[in-house]
Amino acid sequence: MGFALSILYLVTYYLTPVTVFGPLGRFHVEEVLALLVLCFSLPALAKSFALKTAQSAALVGLTIAVGLSVLIGMRWPGGTAGAILSFVPSAFAYFLICLHGNSKKKLQIVVLMLLFVCLFVIVRGYIDLHSASVLDGAIQPQDSRGAESALWNAEHPLLLAMRNGQGQWFYRLKGLGEVGDPNDFGQLIVCTVPLMFIFWRTKKMAQNLFLVLLPVGLLLFGAYLTHSRGTIIAFMAITAVAARRRIGIIPSLLLAGGLFVAASALHFSGGREVSASEGSDRIGLWGDGLEMLKQNPLFGVGVRNFADHSSAGLTAHNSIVVCAAELGMFGLFCWSLFLLPTLRDVLTIASSAKVTEGAPIVAEEPQFPGVTRKIEALDKAEINRLGRLVLLSLVGFLVQGLFLSRALVLTLFLLGGMAEAIYEMALQRGMVAPRLPLARTLLYSAGFSVCLVIGMYIVVRVLNIMR
Repeated sequence: MGFALSILYLVTYYLTPVTVFGPLGRFHVEEVLALLVLCFSLPALAKSFALKTAQSAALVGLTIAVGLSVLIGMRWPGGTAGAILSFVPSAFAYFLICLHGNSKKKLQIVVLMLLFVCLFVIVRGYIDLHSASVLDGAIQPQDSRGAESALWNAEHPLLLAMRNGQGQWFYRLKGLGEVGDPNDFGQLIVCTVPLMFIFWRTKKMAQNLFLVLLPVGLLLFGAYLTHSRGTIIAFMAITAVAARRRIGIIPSLLLAGGLFVAASALHFSGGREVSASEGSDRIGLWGDGLEMLKQNPLFGVGVRNFADHSSAGLTAHNSIVVCAAELGMFGLFCWSLFLLPTLRDVLTIASSAKVTEGAPIVAEEPQFPGVTRKIEALDKAEINRLGRLVLLSLVGFLVQGLFLSRALVLTLFLLGGMAEAIYEMALQRGMVAPRLPLARTLLYSAGFSVCLVIGMYIVVRVLNIMR
């Protein structure tokens, strides 16, 4: 029951309560659902590894950092509780996956949940895109900021209308709630595409066609409808990393370059250029973010408060810069404390050299006579394969995150939970070494957070010189 409610909770969070529950969604159904999930998940907590990971400490720290950024950074005590409550539902995803994602089959259900969310938006958005009210262009929503614009947006919640470099109108597919922006929805698709290969089976062509290739094709079509330039770059990174093992570094980079040329020829970006000059404004915002960090080094300027302190009145499209500027070095350290051990563990399970064959798990004594507990068979090759799929998904998320201010979103914590769930499966079978001690992880994360800031400072300086 706990796992089923967790899936419903995640779907509700991605698609919004009103979409899932209709009129009932206005009565804080998501809070009731979260409470039910918590009640049914508590019995599993005693035997779970979830609270023993560094990521758990990181999420507690991030919750504190979010609160302090409002309390001290913004000097707004009244907004502290609201800021914390807006972050906790995203962090909750990590614990739910760690608690209940204790088998490959359950992880497959999580992937199907992501696929359902993506296809729900793609299908409804595509129908809306081809409705007469959009195609005739009678109302151009960006031409006015009055009632017509509000009405158009209300009638087309999954579309964003904008002009390209030639001044032509085009429409971008966007999601709801957590992914209520074309770039955010593109990022979710990027993360879901590699995970779909969890259903791949050797010499099972019919199964692979219907469970993998066809859904991936639909997801790629949905990514095209977002016209997100960051999505193109993220897919290039995934292609390069995925192909490196089989064809080498140079050929994989050439393949990624070919993907970029193909995307440009198909007008993937909707007629907008993908170039350094097009992103010159973002570089200025990155510089603003580093200046905010300099002036508010410990707790930042306040979560979701970047735009109020930037020269252009906009947020910076870079997860590292926004996290550092809004939450300070304390928040960036906690974010690094989540990210670094996650990357270390997923790289471990993705490496054939670091995973051994291990030993089979001994079944626990059944609670009831005559009931046997079936142990899921997972060998080294399967653990490696699962690790590589999650690694590719994380690569896509992080690469696109360089062009989005999305450091604290649910998708990252969900992927982190999947990585740790697979690592725990390998650990129980004696295939991998134990996780790093917390003390060492804290030290490495502190150094990593400093390196992130220095790296972004160097990038901004170099790009400013090249302008």
